Amino acid sequence: MRSEAPHRVVVTGMGAISSIGIGTADFLTGLRSGRSAVRPITAFDTEGFAHAMGCEVTGFAPEDHIRNVPPHTLGRAGQFSVSAARMAVEDAGLDEAELRARRGLTAIGTTDGEARDMDRLVETEVSKGPEAMDPVVAERVTAGRLSSAVARELGLRSVEAVTLPTACAAGNYAIGYGYDAISSGDVDYALCGGADALCRKTFTGFYRIGTIAPEKCRPFDKDRQGILTGEGAGVLVLENLESARARGARIHAEVLGFALNCDAHHPVAPDEDSVADCMRLALENAGVGPGDVDFISAHGTGTRANDVTEAAAVRRVFGADTAPRTISMKSMLGHSMGAASALASIGCVLAIVEGFIPPTINHVETDPECGLDCVPNEAVAAKPRVVQNNGLAFGGNNAVLILGKYEEEQTWHG
Repeated sequence: MRSEAPHRVVVTGMGAISSIGIGTADFLTGLRSGRSAVRPITAFDTEGFAHAMGCEVTGFAPEDHIRNVPPHTLGRAGQFSVSAARMAVEDAGLDEAELRARRGLTAIGTTDGEARDMDRLVETEVSKGPEAMDPVVAERVTAGRLSSAVARELGLRSVEAVTLPTACAAGNYAIGYGYDAISSGDVDYALCGGADALCRKTFTGFYRIGTIAPEKCRPFDKDRQGILTGEGAGVLVLENLESARARGARIHAEVLGFALNCDAHHPVAPDEDSVADCMRLALENAGVGPGDVDFISAHGTGTRANDVTEAAAVRRVFGADTAPRTISMKSMLGHSMGAASALASIGCVLAIVEGFIPPTINHVETDPECGLDCVPNEAVAAKPRVVQNNGLAFGGNNAVLILGKYEEEQTWHG
């Protein structure tokens, strides 16, 4: 068990851009109702693929959210990250002057950065030659712009802006980075999360290794066929508790702890030992036991390699007969890569605040090799106090976050 952190870290704002809802209110409705975002992909030409369903964000207008950075200077992922950050800051009741007066950072995780723009550049060079290349699009490609654009949008000139490219666990990595910086006293607040836009590169890569599902993402189901790629962004405002109390902020939840590890066991296959170790470390860091966790938001991709391995690790840590309900939000909103665990973190906070457990939709029969209660198809009423959010990535990059119901007198470390 870790010693008491110098500063408790709380969530005071959230912003979500997702395929099942834009803004936390619509995102909440989508989670509660088991909304599916699956539709034919329109982000790129899908001719030649036997199937090309995905989970795209629709109805998104960056100009509705972005005030200070010209939206056309940002790629789609950048537009997502800046919009979600603006939403989170407004939800937290902070203005730009308050942010500039405090010590802060922006941390955005991503898998692809602006690879969608790279797709366009490649298409241009192939079809028209390099002389036709769009210099504005070329300028937008750098992944580091995902976090620096957030700082520019909010006029934060003296903050650290870091973009973390740890693939599908990157959102949790960024939240953990913010948690560490706040708990240690280095900063007062952090705008952290993840963002990615649907792109040809990632879709094709997953398609070539046989992990794209034809129609539905069905995590933990015995007849699952793989992932569906998605997109979006989730950004949270984290603050130290003293700061939040001093300004009378509404506190959604508390970040109790987190853990990271990297086994580098295999380029794409998860390792059960490493995943289990990461979960144990996160629980220890948070000062909670396995019996305290009310549900787990799994990485839950819908592939055989992930689901069986992750489920086995859960049973090893929590007990085969005592494992908490373990759900996958990817069944609804697809795999949004670097945004996935950030959006799932927001989903976990909403579940704590609103009193429910989101479902795993598209479920027919649980794979006996998984052996978990995945809350099939319909949300259930509950009063979760502690929730675990798993983010697992290629290369063995694992990140597990523990979130808890905010209580004025902390009981988790006593």
